[in-house]
Amino acid sequence: MKTLEDIDEQNVDKIICLGDLVGYGPHPNEVVALIKRREIPCVKGNYDASVVDGDFTYIRNTAINSFALPWACEEVRVANKYYLDSLPTSLKYTFNGVNMLLTHGSPNAINDYLFEDDEKTKEIMSQYEGDVLVCAHTHIPFAKKYNNKLLINVGSVGKPKIGKPNPTYALIEINDNGEVKVTFKYLEYEYKRIMKDCTMLNFPNSITSSYETGKE
Repeated sequence: MKTLEDIDEQNVDKIICLGDLVGYGPHPNEVVALIKRREIPCVKGNYDASVVDGDFTYIRNTAINSFALPWACEEVRVANKYYLDSLPTSLKYTFNGVNMLLTHGSPNAINDYLFEDDEKTKEIMSQYEGDVLVCAHTHIPFAKKYNNKLLINVGSVGKPKIGKPNPTYALIEINDNGEVKVTFKYLEYEYKRIMKDCTMLNFPNSITSSYETGKE
């Protein structure tokens, strides 16, 4: 996979996945198998939880989801649903004295949207007791300081929402002094192959085209 190949070239100490292994993509079982094979620590995403539940418990009941959820529920193997169900909702690490919490949505809920300038985000960061909070869910990468705390949204590998067809991930470096540096990586890949697979599976155009437009 292009993203993991790029990450491997960075000689990182740890790879962490922030969830939503299944949902809109045409290869959910292959994604789960890859994460398991590489033994990558992973948190549970809201779409993962809804596929396990088989209902709109953690996702919006939209026209796109009315197709994507039943399709994923049918497609994802039972063993992989057990795996998704077993995933934690958050992971904690301490690197060079920096306390980090990694979650899909927010520390409060896996389907919370933490947008950069939203009042909810400011409130959650004021309550957060660690040093760095790392999240996903919005598919929009950013890093911002809230007083002395840092919030990092890693973006999305599978379904970008940045207006262009580039998977994104965050490279986080913490030096011996506890200083945090964040670099966002924007990659290119053969997204038209994914679109072709979606078309062959009769996915609605709203999903298929999103891989090219980078829009929801």
